[in-house]
Amino acid sequence: MDRLNVNPTRMVLTNLKKQLRVAVRGHKLMKDKRDELMKRFLDLARENKKLREEVEASLTEVYQSFSIASAVMTPAMMEEALMYPKQSVKLTVGNRNIMSVDVPVFDFHTETAGTESDNIYPYGFANTSGELDTAIRKLSDIFPQMLKLAAMEKEAAMLSDEIEKTRRRVNALEYVKIPRFQETIRYITMKLDENERGNQTRLMKVKDMMVQDAVQEKRERSEEAYAEYAARG
Repeated sequence: MDRLNVNPTRMVLTNLKKQLRVAVRGHKLMKDKRDELMKRFLDLARENKKLREEVEASLTEVYQSFSIASAVMTPAMMEEALMYPKQSVKLTVGNRNIMSVDVPVFDFHTETAGTESDNIYPYGFANTSGELDTAIRKLSDIFPQMLKLAAMEKEAAMLSDEIEKTRRRVNALEYVKIPRFQETIRYITMKLDENERGNQTRLMKVKDMMVQDAVQEKRERSEEAYAEYAARG
């Protein structure tokens, strides 16, 4: 593992140890976030699968009813019947936060032209097929589910992107930054220990030299004193 290109000093070592502690804590938090996102994503995927199967089954019935109505009615009659919708839909989009991910929340309300709020059929019943009525009623009934399914699939896509980003950050901390900090700290510690041993060796040599100088000086003084005493005697 490559180490950081830094000077092996005690101040740098202290800063690196602080950064390592922050990286280790960040790694734990990121792993916890990734695991929680995965749990939410799997729960959402199961719910999404169930809802999608229900919506697809309902849409299949709608398509079948429309097909029968198209076979019974002429294209001109079908176009005339559906030309002016009786209801309009207003969609509002909000959001909610899931583990720092803002996922969309869809809401809607319908507005009906005229006074009959429950009447969703934009045509009279004299020249239309009952299968067309069935198709429009079923489509109106499953519209909230379709909207919910769209929100869930968008949420799943956003959670998937966030899981991938979090996974890359976790891997970068686990396999790059933290080992690099550890390797650099190990290198600086060895360098400082080596310098400390070198300083101790030099101090011991200086001490030995000072002791030798003191012994030599004492010996010279003793010899001078003896010579002086012998000269007087």
